[in-house]
Amino acid sequence: MFSFAYPGFLLLLLLVPLVGLLYVWARYARRVKLKRFGRPEVIASLMPDVSPFKPPLKISLQLVALACLILAFARPWGGVKDEKTIKQGIEVVIAVDASNSMKASATDAPDGPERMRTAKIILEKLINRLDNDRVGLIVYAGQAYTLIPVTNDYVSAKMFLNSIDPSQIAEQGTNIASALDMAVNSFSDNKNLGKAVILITDAEELEDQEGVMNSVKDAVKKGVQVDVLGVGSSTPVTIPDNGSVMIDDQTGEPVRTALNDRLAAEIAREGKGIYVNASSSDALNELDSRLSTLKKAAMESSVYSQHDELFAIFLWIALACVIADIFLLDRKITWLDKITFFKKETK
Repeated sequence: MFSFAYPGFLLLLLLVPLVGLLYVWARYARRVKLKRFGRPEVIASLMPDVSPFKPPLKISLQLVALACLILAFARPWGGVKDEKTIKQGIEVVIAVDASNSMKASATDAPDGPERMRTAKIILEKLINRLDNDRVGLIVYAGQAYTLIPVTNDYVSAKMFLNSIDPSQIAEQGTNIASALDMAVNSFSDNKNLGKAVILITDAEELEDQEGVMNSVKDAVKKGVQVDVLGVGSSTPVTIPDNGSVMIDDQTGEPVRTALNDRLAAEIAREGKGIYVNASSSDALNELDSRLSTLKKAAMESSVYSQHDELFAIFLWIALACVIADIFLLDRKITWLDKITFFKKETK
């Protein structure tokens, strides 16, 4: 399969026939002007060094060089192939709380940065630090959903991470147990591989705290470390809602939300991991350091990659044509006139 990285450049190939037509027109205009001075065969005898064959040859070389340069700029590829590599790393599944409370401020100030935005910034930087590791992404509120399975495609992981929007989650809640169970089932069967779940939450309004702790214990039994990144402040703040604040349907009062530090830390402790608050300036380093303690193992990763770039071939052809054009003069090659390829026999 042959393809181009920038196929739009191929439109410039229209210049090749255009330049060719301009050359034909110029040669025709030249012949018309020469006829005004006399018969062509007489004028040709007055210009013995002018070659009738070299100008077409030179323009052909120039057109080939132009076409090859355009093809090189379009960056031709030879197709795609399945390339397998063996790397040492760990597996990490990030479970992001997408309940409405994540739209609230991450600080004591009601107009502070959004909790979700704060979490995304830290997680994106964490993914950037992953080297040969594999990462998966789960989003949860009332239920958990897999956004991207465990993969080494960090670009897609960051793209899906930034697409998370609590406003698009219909079933609200904070079902951490469902998220943990799904995360544990997302890992590979390699028991020699270090595995960790990074739970992003404000740990508020848990529907089943006992169920959460049972899920954490089950994760630990299966060799999975549970780290918790708490987002928010212990000071209750309102939740934005279309330019206003979210109102409780039963009381008519503004809904307030606060980070449950105690419960978040308890989940991390039970999960043999660490708890860090997203507001800490060292939160990213602490998470990264904790992940670095996990056992790395060989992982076979299958990556679709492009074949070798082919633009260099066209550049070399273009260069050869340009050099040939430079050394190819318009006048005849005099020493060739001395060579007679066909002799008439004399008797």
